[in-house]
Amino acid sequence: MLKFILNNQEVDTDLPAGTVLLDFVRYHQHLPGTKIGCREGDCGACTVLVGELAENQVRYRSYTSCLTPLGNVQGKHVVTVEGINMDGLNPIQQAMVDESATQCGFCTPGFVVSLAGFCLSGQKPTTQNAIAAVDGNICRCTGYKSIERAAAKVAQLLEAREGEEPADFVTQQQILPEYFTSIKSRLRALAADSAPNGHVLNGALQFVGGGTDLYVQKHDQMKELAARFLFNQADLQGIVRQENRCVIGGAATVSDLAESAVMQQYFPAFRPFLRLVSSTPIRNMATVAGNFVNASPIGDLTIMFLALDAQLVLSDGHTAREIPLRQFYKGYKVLEKAPQENITAIWFELPASATRFNFEKVSKRTHLDIASVNSACCFTVRDGLLITAAISAGGVGPIPMLLHKTSEFLVGREVSEELIQKALEIAQTEIAPISDARGTESYKRLLLNQLIKAHFLALFPQLNVQELMRQP
Repeated sequence: MLKFILNNQEVDTDLPAGTVLLDFVRYHQHLPGTKIGCREGDCGACTVLVGELAENQVRYRSYTSCLTPLGNVQGKHVVTVEGINMDGLNPIQQAMVDESATQCGFCTPGFVVSLAGFCLSGQKPTTQNAIAAVDGNICRCTGYKSIERAAAKVAQLLEAREGEEPADFVTQQQILPEYFTSIKSRLRALAADSAPNGHVLNGALQFVGGGTDLYVQKHDQMKELAARFLFNQADLQGIVRQENRCVIGGAATVSDLAESAVMQQYFPAFRPFLRLVSSTPIRNMATVAGNFVNASPIGDLTIMFLALDAQLVLSDGHTAREIPLRQFYKGYKVLEKAPQENITAIWFELPASATRFNFEKVSKRTHLDIASVNSACCFTVRDGLLITAAISAGGVGPIPMLLHKTSEFLVGREVSEELIQKALEIAQTEIAPISDARGTESYKRLLLNQLIKAHFLALFPQLNVQELMRQP
């Protein structure tokens, strides 16, 4: 049996672990506030909060329930819009009303739940952070300025919180129901009463991490498919420093990367780069290993970690082996991986002070979009010379690519506008983009040139911008 807390009630179910949470709350728990929209994680109408114990606190994150299997909420606290209702409108809902931030109302529960998640997050109570919390929610009729004003009001509600625990503050201020203060102890009791991996089906060859791509591609199949759910396995989580390595658990999410103290220390710009990856709810669910295994030619994390020369630890449950990410892709969606293997960890060497890293992406919109072309670079610079160089690119071939020839050409040379132009010429010989919905072949070739220029301009501000941009 799967057990978790749904709003203020403990529930258990013998439904298949692959059943999506959206269907469970609507059709089995009869909570219709969570809406069915795109079923692809794009619209946010089905947003819920999922809380779990982390470092003696309950950490809440927004999830798109249409892509969340029940197996991933075992032992956790699931909050739907019904779970934040009070006797009257709560202050979040009232802010939406006051600012005329709702019209047809279909998307409104998702916005309200996302803002409730912001109130429980402990983030600084700024308007910018409140608006960022709803970057996975789409409104089709109201217009976003009124919603942004409502988000600003919600941020104001939290200004007096200071260092108080979020759940305590929002209940004392009657922003959210009082039962939230009891959830920590109830989750501890639930953890002691249920096996954390009771939902793992041994022997299955379909691995499920966050499910953000699998449930888009195989929605109807996943419910009954025998699968191993990796999302909650403790030995696959965490991001730690081990000597001079950063080691990332296979089930670590994009949000875990953004919040990692190790990543923030060594890559101060990494968090802004990650804001270009999908949206907040998807980043809360999507795993690093899942992004690699998905093998999309434009996978954002894949492109970043190719430049960092990441190494993968693969295990079949009995033996483990390591393989460079750069050797993981053999062809379009073809991996150097046996069906029974999964990625248990990813590691890379932490950068020295002379290391410079950058990521660039072009897509049709900032959030919730995949790239037309993306690229990352990692350089080691001493005395004006490139000691090491790695440039990766996505959207310009059938697999995520490291531009080997271009990278090798740069090593040992002094950065100049002329050097960059020669590197661009080499890069064009390494790629084979195709025309598709995200752009023509010639457009993608142009984009890669511009992104490589952007790398150098970001990392070497002494370059002459006008001269570099005049080059073809």
